[in-house]
Amino acid sequence: MASLIDELIDILSKEQDVYNQLIPVVREKTQIIVMNDTVALQEITAKEQDAIDKVTALENKRARVMEDIGTVLGKEDKNLNLSTLVGLLDHQQKEKRILSELHDKLKETVNILVEINNRNKVLIQQSLEMIEFNMNFLQSTRMSPGNNTYTKNASQDNEKSSGTGMFDAKQ
Repeated sequence: MASLIDELIDILSKEQDVYNQLIPVVREKTQIIVMNDTVALQEITAKEQDAIDKVTALENKRARVMEDIGTVLGKEDKNLNLSTLVGLLDHQQKEKRILSELHDKLKETVNILVEINNRNKVLIQQSLEMIEFNMNFLQSTRMSPGNNTYTKNASQDNEKSSGTGMFDAKQ
């Protein structure tokens, strides 16, 4: 059992490290979204995906270790979580303290990431709304009948606009 707890501590420590490395990345992403730099956004998203892949692998290991710990403890519940485990470690005070601290640090770090990601989500939604507004505006000006300009004689000049669409298909 002690080796399983040590393995769990190791996995959670690695997860904490990955999450800590991810915080500056998502903060940088906020600045990139504000600057509207799509190339940099693609690059930063690739960095995020690498971190997510690492966390996913660690989470799968953690789930297997937690399942093994549950088997050793005689807990049939496959949803044994860290808080419950900490409560069960009465005779292993050192491990109990370490797991409790890791739990608190992970929770705090994930909350920071959630807050930053929610802010990024709002910025992206606002950017999409602005793009949609601009597209609608451009489309409405292209669809307006006539030129609506007047000559010296105060008559409307009905020049036909070129029949091209909004996008140039030749590019």
